[in-house]
Amino acid sequence: MTATASWFHVSVKTMSRSAGRSVVAAAAYRLGTELHEQEVDQTHDYRRRSGVAVTFTCAPVDAPDWAHDPERLWNAANAAEKRKNSTLAREIELALPAAVSAEAREDIARAVAQELVTRYGVVVSGAIHTPSREGDQRNHHAHLLFTTRRMEADGLGAKTRVLDAKASGPAEVI
Repeated sequence: MTATASWFHVSVKTMSRSAGRSVVAAAAYRLGTELHEQEVDQTHDYRRRSGVAVTFTCAPVDAPDWAHDPERLWNAANAAEKRKNSTLAREIELALPAAVSAEAREDIARAVAQELVTRYGVVVSGAIHTPSREGDQRNHHAHLLFTTRRMEADGLGAKTRVLDAKASGPAEVI
């Protein structure tokens, strides 16, 4: 689903195992880092990727320390899902206004990420990307990759179903 305003654009997508997606690789790419995927014993290295200005993690207050480690988090999220068609994560791609400072853009991205944590009890890996050299120089945006399961004090818990349901999902996105 997509919503737009004068400077605002947001899209919400799911990352599914049935589509052949790797949530660990997706996190590495968005964060511009190197993460090792335990299930397939493969390293995804995007440290040379340009355009990643800021990365951060937002998690519930009682989340275990490892929830702030992207490699451990996304391997755990992958392992928690057993079905071949499991939704592994959700992603919000959020346009950020070019007319404000980099600090203000980060504040906006972190506020949206924290709202996801508060509302759904999930963990969010966030990355703010700068415009590409060849593209529109106003294209500052954030990728907010978040778990499909609540993060409890002892690890990943129950699935968050409100965004899955046809009755509640679209209204939640809006």
